[in-house]
Amino acid sequence: MTNNAIGYVLKTANKKVISNTEGNNMETGILSTLLKSCSLTGKINADFLVFEVDEGYVPVIFKDLKLDTLVVLDFFRDQLDRNGEVESLILKINEFLKTYTGNLILNNDDPNVARLGQANPENHNVYYFSVEKYSHASEFMKEAGEGKFCPFCNTRLEYEYYQYSHIGKFKCPNCNYGDNEIYKLATKVDLKNRTFEVDNVVYKTKFNSIYNIYNFVAVISCCTLYGIEIETMQKALSNFVLNNGRLEELTINEVPTIINLAKNPTGSNVSLRILNEDDDEKELLFVLNDNLADGHDVSWIWDINFDNLNNVSRIITSGTRAYDIAIRIKTSGYPANKIEPYLSLPRAVEELYKTNIKKYVIANYTSLQPTRNEILKLK
Repeated sequence: MTNNAIGYVLKTANKKVISNTEGNNMETGILSTLLKSCSLTGKINADFLVFEVDEGYVPVIFKDLKLDTLVVLDFFRDQLDRNGEVESLILKINEFLKTYTGNLILNNDDPNVARLGQANPENHNVYYFSVEKYSHASEFMKEAGEGKFCPFCNTRLEYEYYQYSHIGKFKCPNCNYGDNEIYKLATKVDLKNRTFEVDNVVYKTKFNSIYNIYNFVAVISCCTLYGIEIETMQKALSNFVLNNGRLEELTINEVPTIINLAKNPTGSNVSLRILNEDDDEKELLFVLNDNLADGHDVSWIWDINFDNLNNVSRIITSGTRAYDIAIRIKTSGYPANKIEPYLSLPRAVEELYKTNIKKYVIANYTSLQPTRNEILKLK
């Protein structure tokens, strides 16, 4: 999302951009993007290279490729059988940043991210962004989270509020960790009207998730550093959409449908927040695979918060682990007679659209595009 939005803003500013917009974010994917864009002599003709990079591959890729600006949004548990615990990833990137002196744009509302600003005291190009409290923020953490203790003095962090998971306004009561100068702050967040402000400038988007407000403030922070005009950013962000199943809004035979990728607990919980903030009656399709790219360990589904679903009249589950996610939903207290598991994805989609109620679709990594394709067959 953020990678594609940065590229879209730069293209709107008439810059030539090369980017891995399809999300192939490991070493081979980035190399293939460069190969497809270079001349026979290996020369690249572009104003910007904009890459989404897998967290674990940041030190690998940028040992060979000069990095001018790094944007870090958040850290959550993801594919534990491949990545290990979050702390191991953070330490790996922190080690890389000890010698990095380029622009570093960090989410100040994630205690796991803000700590990276102190990796290299000699780097004076560190920029923090933040988002003011929005209407559905809470006093207590509602979902699984990672940032509970100060990484410098081990004191338990104090939160003024939580936006989602462990993202929110925090500070260490002992050493004041988290009290940083903010470069770009989003204010007046209105998800209903899909607007927010930065520096008293109103931005309109096509997305209604607090998660994406953070994405767009990161985009504004990055593009401002490169002198992109405010009017250009406003125009680009108001038109930017993702037609790849990531918060994609479709109408299938007059039935409103929202599809979103969720490959870890936080992605799932953010999707469910969007669902719960919508008071309309709706039905949910949750598709869960456990292929190699997903991670064979799906124990993370027990950190998804299915409690108190708002006006969800039926849930269909599918994928290779259709019954696992169905059991998880049942144990949350959702009525078992309203849960329908189908190992066959075409059958699940067929059953989903036997009613004309609004649909929400959550799918993990390898199930996203097959699910989207099955849905589009009905259009």
